[in-house]
Amino acid sequence: MHTAWLTSGGLPGTLVWLLMACSLKRVLHRMDGPHQYATGIALGVVAGLYATAMLAITGDVGRMHWLANAVVGGLMASVIVGYLVLRAEGRTPAATKAQLTALQAHIRPHFLFNALNSAIALVRENPAKAERLLEDLSDLFRATLQDPRSTIALHEEIELAQRYLDIEQIRFGDRLQVEWDLDPAALNVGLPPLLLQPLVENAVKHGVEPSIIGAKVTISARLLRKKSILLCVTNTLSASRRQGDKTASTKGQGMALANVERRLRLLHDVQATFSAAQKDDVFEVRISLPSS
Repeated sequence: MHTAWLTSGGLPGTLVWLLMACSLKRVLHRMDGPHQYATGIALGVVAGLYATAMLAITGDVGRMHWLANAVVGGLMASVIVGYLVLRAEGRTPAATKAQLTALQAHIRPHFLFNALNSAIALVRENPAKAERLLEDLSDLFRATLQDPRSTIALHEEIELAQRYLDIEQIRFGDRLQVEWDLDPAALNVGLPPLLLQPLVENAVKHGVEPSIIGAKVTISARLLRKKSILLCVTNTLSASRRQGDKTASTKGQGMALANVERRLRLLHDVQATFSAAQKDDVFEVRISLPSS
């Protein structure tokens, strides 16, 4: 009976804790795990003391009562926080896969429209080329149906990127110049599907498309000694962009690059590195990720 009286503020204190935790959920969400635990337990102690203060209004409350309710509030808060963390971790794989699926499925609508327009223009002029263009486009979209957690060999990703470049070559002709610099040892390394193609598309859109004389796109791959693979995609910039107009050179580059970077973070966390920057007359994207 005495114990029940000492801890009588625990349950109402828990309700107060839930109200405080819900009101602070955005702040707690931005904290890391240890700080979330510490803050949750501290709120539990405060809630227990608050409940004891409410009881003190109706009767005499001793020091042990304050201490007991503070401890019970902290313990109950720790149990609830632990449960919520475990529940969140249990949902993380499904949430991560959903994000990866959405990111991987993203292929710019303008590319689809441009490719179809190119095919329409070629139907009467060169039916064979139009048929090949549509086959390449079909392969690109088939790749988006793969499991976002699966991997494909680099040589398959290169073939996919080459099909995309073949489509764009029909559009731009001699304005699109492509150079491959590939390490044979890296060709069988596994990597996430549709990782290279968005980078190549970005280089074409922001290097070749806005330039009257076109641009050169270079794709390189190296297998490093630290059991990682280094991918690099560069494109030359038009004269106006070489003359210091960095705002123009980077405008619109964020969507495709952010997509790739987000996928790398979801799949490899800190083991992967991503950088994108303009160096003189060249825009360069570099990716390093563990080989598998």
